[in-house]
Amino acid sequence: MIKSIRSAAVVVKDAKKAKKWYSEKLGFVVKSDEDHWITMAPANAKGFELHLCETKPLEKGNTGILFVVDDVDKTYAELSKKGVKFSQKPIDQGWGKYAMMKDLDGNIFWLMPEE
Repeated sequence: MIKSIRSAAVVVKDAKKAKKWYSEKLGFVVKSDEDHWITMAPANAKGFELHLCETKPLEKGNTGILFVVDDVDKTYAELSKKGVKFSQKPIDQGWGKYAMMKDLDGNIFWLMPEE
């Protein structure tokens, strides 16, 4: 039985640049940095990490990964000021409010509040 998710791969074209972006823009910390295995997570996160997977050719698109935030609008404003690009500004669809951001390689992530 699957109990939780340990990590998810995020395909990037340059792992070193991606590591810097996740650190400077989102405040993530490096959990592991061994050759091809670079993982990062929010400083206080427990258990789940993103694996920055350097791959060629680059596969772009929606990762399906959701980051839980306290306030979608506030997070959108803060990240936008840092230069983070969004494919979807905050929107409430009735079933929930969310925004979708892109990293420097075009990977798309969801931002939603915890329910």
